[in-house]
Amino acid sequence: MTTDLFAKLRKDLGPIGQHSKMAHGYFAFPRLEGEIGSRMMFKGKERIVWSLNNYLGLANHPEVRATDAKAAADYGFSTPMGARMMSGNSSIIEAFEQELASFVHKQDAFLLNFGYQGVVSVIDAIVNRHDVIVYDAESHACILDGVRLHMGKRFVFKHNDMASCESMLEKAKKITDQTGGGILVITEGVFGMSGNQGNLKGIIELKKKFDFRLMVDDAHGFGMVGPTGAGTGEEQGCQDGVDLYVSTFAKAMASIGAFVAGDEDIIWYLRYNMRSQIFAKTLPMPIVLGNRKRLEMLRTMPELRQKLWKNVKHLQDGLRAIGLNLGTTNTCVTPVFLQGGVAQATQIIYDIREKHNIFCSVVTYPVIPKGQILLRLIPTAAHTEQDIELTLAAFKEVYEKLNSGAYDGDEEAALKKMFEAVQS
Repeated sequence: MTTDLFAKLRKDLGPIGQHSKMAHGYFAFPRLEGEIGSRMMFKGKERIVWSLNNYLGLANHPEVRATDAKAAADYGFSTPMGARMMSGNSSIIEAFEQELASFVHKQDAFLLNFGYQGVVSVIDAIVNRHDVIVYDAESHACILDGVRLHMGKRFVFKHNDMASCESMLEKAKKITDQTGGGILVITEGVFGMSGNQGNLKGIIELKKKFDFRLMVDDAHGFGMVGPTGAGTGEEQGCQDGVDLYVSTFAKAMASIGAFVAGDEDIIWYLRYNMRSQIFAKTLPMPIVLGNRKRLEMLRTMPELRQKLWKNVKHLQDGLRAIGLNLGTTNTCVTPVFLQGGVAQATQIIYDIREKHNIFCSVVTYPVIPKGQILLRLIPTAAHTEQDIELTLAAFKEVYEKLNSGAYDGDEEAALKKMFEAVQS
């Protein structure tokens, strides 16, 4: 018997959606208002915000705002009109691509409309059913979705585990020896939840034994990591071994758009085979020019990166001194791992926001294992020493309350109490 498609959706809202009525507007889809910065308005009160990927503080930088405004006045948001292959190309875009390629030490680069869409589309364009993908278990959703679209075999290796990676490559090689296909290894430069770097150097070492190409999504590394900010490959001294380097403008640049960089002939292939770009309108000129200005600032203003890392050290050292577990992070991403369930997580985040006026993201099961709570903080160059000290004091108090059992209790009752508070 045929089921009404919409009836099925109304019955099962999904693992996150099942809590939507209780969470919407507060724990999910919150509304941060006002100028983007380290302090914004939430529910009518000013909060210290640790949930924005405005790493270098460029979102409201006067030079950026001026460039964005001038570009919008000069071009509007319709120019260029159409997809680049048909009518939307521009010498300005092509010059920007060369600047991007030079910055990340690659021969060429291709501008993409979005990071998520771009990663999925790059994977789709370069592999076929005869090829095999090997990827890190903690890869971002954009990589996972790209892999799911792949019609050939795929193998996942344990996070940053080179023995596991080698084992999966051996399996991949057995298949490609039969199919005549190739192998694509995919990982991240910086993992957005844990904050640790992908073991790019270790993976590249495996090229001595296996014939494969390496694709790296460096969304949280580009602009922040490495001596010049050129990313995780530069930081680890192995950028030459990264065959396809992908990053978004949504993190370091606090903007929109993305790019893929690599050998000139491969980027040329992608220009003519990436469906998400062939069949979509190109980025509007104000965004292109705004991103070009941001790239110029990444290259010429190292003080932005220095201020960011000063704040990262201050925050992370302070959290560790309290006794909090930050896992294995060695980047700006600052995860705080606590023990507890949904009831504890809900009360902790409410306490942090309402008592201490601090806004940060909370992650629980099913995104992470049961019994764990992850509070993720993103320090930026825009945060002040006072922001950090107030946050450390708040986390110290919350951690002490958690250890004393103050957040224990019946989950349903706790959620009901929080729901009533959210609606008030």
